[in-house]
Amino acid sequence: MPQKKPFHVMIIPTLGCPSKCSYCWSSEEGSPIMSIDTIKETVEWLKVFRDDPVTFTFHGGEPLLAGADFYRKALPMLTEGLAHLKPNFALQTNLWKLTPELAEVLAEHSIPIGSSLDGPQELNDLQRSEGYYERTMQGYEIAKAHGLSVQFICTFTSHSVKFKEDIFNYFLENGLTLKLHPALPSLRGDNPKKWALDPEEYGELLVYLLDKYLENIGRIEVRNIDDYCRCVFTGRGTVCTFVDCMDNTFAVGPDGSIYPCYRFVGMPEYVMGNVRDHPSMEDLAQSDAWKHMHQFKDYVNSECKKCKHIRYCRGGCPYNAMVPSSGEIKGVDPHCVAYKRIFDEITDRFNKEILGGFPGMEMGVCQSRAPRNTGPGIMTLMQKIISK
Repeated sequence: MPQKKPFHVMIIPTLGCPSKCSYCWSSEEGSPIMSIDTIKETVEWLKVFRDDPVTFTFHGGEPLLAGADFYRKALPMLTEGLAHLKPNFALQTNLWKLTPELAEVLAEHSIPIGSSLDGPQELNDLQRSEGYYERTMQGYEIAKAHGLSVQFICTFTSHSVKFKEDIFNYFLENGLTLKLHPALPSLRGDNPKKWALDPEEYGELLVYLLDKYLENIGRIEVRNIDDYCRCVFTGRGTVCTFVDCMDNTFAVGPDGSIYPCYRFVGMPEYVMGNVRDHPSMEDLAQSDAWKHMHQFKDYVNSECKKCKHIRYCRGGCPYNAMVPSSGEIKGVDPHCVAYKRIFDEITDRFNKEILGGFPGMEMGVCQSRAPRNTGPGIMTLMQKIISK
């Protein structure tokens, strides 16, 4: 039987957001809110679009601005109307608009929540706006009271990276999983470049977090490090940054327009179709946006073919790659420097632990001797990941 290939549909109920984060590029003041009719059309579109498992992520802007009644209707529509696709759900929110009523609706469907927190209150509010921390934590308490799982994404900027130890300790001491994201420039406007994290500095940050993770293994989870290790161990990309997302990731904007990813929502030149037309994959493939995204895939195949990490890196994120050249494809993800830094570090440490550092030996060659170091290392981390 043909193997199922899961795909991802990001639903953007609105690009509006009540917070004013300094480095944000994904909100749009005055954005309309998606109608429930658009959800109905999304269901009709996906019924015959493809026969693979689907994950829906509600994103934004701030998706909770759509309100409890929207989710009370939308979630059963997607769950029941697309039962043959075995849908899973996730939601990304700052939690400001989470009410007990809305939390009950999300809990009925066991929706895992991703939120954003950049570390201790003072640092967080400096970057994300005054009062952000308190309002997010109020929502967090409501989520916990209703049994909802919440994990936080921490955005590291050119400013906050100077306080990386404070940030790590904050997540460690509060029992929070650490998932990080580098501040990025944007195709959509005047995002201040002063917040963007330098790629080389990002690479050093990842190595620092690898060391801190190993020092505190069992006490904290650093999701990104787990993801990088999975890439190296399995030889394939395991998160959206490191896969050919074209053909398998789509975003539906507030008006039903279909985009390659949520990062492009609101940009007319990246519209591939509309859910109301129930387009097939072949229909989407005729759009200029689709063809442009596939040019990135071709570029990576040509320019990165000699890189030892190409199988699981795939040139990084195409959106990131387009930003420096105003949408044109003239390079790979600028964070390539950081990716190579952490991939090399993981590979080198693995070789030293398992292969004893013998010349000419590579990952994939087995050896019975035990690692020489006594502290937790890459093998310890790999065993932890496998056991999950």
